[in-house]
Amino acid sequence: MSDEPYGVLALLGVLGTGLVAGVFCAFSTFVMRGLAALPTAQGVAAMNAINRAALKPAFMIVFIGSAGLCAVTAVVTFVLWPDGRAVELLLGSALYLVGAFGVTIVGNVPRNDMLMKLDPGTAEAAAYWPSYVRQWTVWNHVRTVASAAAALSYALALS
Repeated sequence: MSDEPYGVLALLGVLGTGLVAGVFCAFSTFVMRGLAALPTAQGVAAMNAINRAALKPAFMIVFIGSAGLCAVTAVVTFVLWPDGRAVELLLGSALYLVGAFGVTIVGNVPRNDMLMKLDPGTAEAAAYWPSYVRQWTVWNHVRTVASAAAALSYALALS
């Protein structure tokens, strides 16, 4: 698909959602396992440092920018309904907005906020850490699959 603006939107969608899928995949496949293998206080401190670093522009531009792009793509596609690839564009947008961005807000951020309130060396942190790692990782698997599926859907819109 090369019809403007759909080709550009789909290409940017592949790039943005694919980059985010890669970040999430890294966490699902080895980062969380590595953090869980550390002594609890070190794992909690490291995850809190990662969560603070994630709020910096380098990641947030890609993560939130992709959500904005997906929203614009969905609106433009729904209103103008292009021949041929509307379903792929809408599906890619929905997968990312709900499965990656939405899940982050309702599944991962509340856990991050709770972890951030805990002093890494306390018994409370030690008690929370195993469930945090397990639950956070489950939600992250959802984000990984949703982001990758969004990238695939946008890629299909290009063909």
